[in-house]
Amino acid sequence: MDSGHYPVIVVLLLVSLIRVSIDAATLSSTPPSIQEVVSDVRVECNSNEIVVSLDTSSGVFTGMVYPRGLSKNSTCMGEWIRHSSPVQYSLPLRGCNTMSTELDDGGIEYFNTIVVQPHLKLVTNQGRGFHVRCKYNTRNNISVVNDEDPKADPLSTDESTAMEPMPGCTMKIFSGDPTEREVAESVKIGDPLTLVISIDEQDMYGLRITDCLVRDGLGWGEQRLINGEGCPVDNEIMGMFEYSSDKTKASVHFQAHKFPYTASVYYQCNVKLCLKADNGCAALTPPKCGANRLRRQANAEPNEGTPATIEVYSGLYVNEANDLEKAGVDDDSVYSEKTSEDNICISQKNFAIGICVAGLILMLAVIAAILCLLASRRNKKTTSHTGSSIYSGPYTNTAYSHTS
Repeated sequence: MDSGHYPVIVVLLLVSLIRVSIDAATLSSTPPSIQEVVSDVRVECNSNEIVVSLDTSSGVFTGMVYPRGLSKNSTCMGEWIRHSSPVQYSLPLRGCNTMSTELDDGGIEYFNTIVVQPHLKLVTNQGRGFHVRCKYNTRNNISVVNDEDPKADPLSTDESTAMEPMPGCTMKIFSGDPTEREVAESVKIGDPLTLVISIDEQDMYGLRITDCLVRDGLGWGEQRLINGEGCPVDNEIMGMFEYSSDKTKASVHFQAHKFPYTASVYYQCNVKLCLKADNGCAALTPPKCGANRLRRQANAEPNEGTPATIEVYSGLYVNEANDLEKAGVDDDSVYSEKTSEDNICISQKNFAIGICVAGLILMLAVIAAILCLLASRRNKKTTSHTGSSIYSGPYTNTAYSHTS
């Protein structure tokens, strides 16, 4: 082999060694996959929360867990630094984007999607989502509240009422007309909704809706909708409930709304049961709001009796219509802005057309001026000068003239 080939062979070997070292460094610096971090997931369904247990292959976990869509400054986020396995993350049933749906067999299923990120600050492609579901055979979202004595039996005021089983109570939010039975789950701001609260049909109890609230599910804000007397607080947000003739159902129409920092909203109302006998429910429902409210309270107060108060709630997602196509806005939309009287308002389209026309006129004027200048110079060059403009009349030299 010629000695002149050795330098080339040495260079190729060095390049190969460099490539091998770079590949090894790249493999050693690659973060572990989330499938390798989370080895097992278990779900425990409690009365007020869902507990998710995450086991890791290494026995420790460093990262964060949060519901999908709540990664920005959320009180629902959990953070762990070298925490021993398993990591337990709790999801409340009434917040943190946890929603519920009624099943055909009468049960209720709560569901949510959590994201596990093996990093404390960054959201990377190593994150993995887990869809969590919990099924309850009973109406777990109903709780009985006794305003006077929480320990007392709400149906012990009368022997006849004590023997009567308490009716079931549900709250549902429908899209548009409730007769179409389309339960609202994900809507946009301004969509027509109908909130329906009903109890089982029977002959003893009726209902009265009071103390309705809407919450953000994060513990940051809430808005009162219906006061303790069953009257609306702000008719522009939610109006008066309409009651059925048998006093077992109440409904109200309203438009979808939300808090500015989250898409989940949760509605909660108190359902006060009333006795149909002796016109007990007739004196309470529907409530008399406005000027006759005090007179109605004075007349109905001696006959009022509240066997029990049931707390019901429901939630849904409300999204903002940022996209013009989804919002139903045509391209030929009109833009209006308040201006002062001295200003002239011109649309962008007309302004652009005016600029183009003005530029074209200016360009034609410049071309015309150049053509005129060239024509005047051409006329000066073609003009001839054949004659003399010096006067040649009689000449008299007075220096040599003399008289005799």
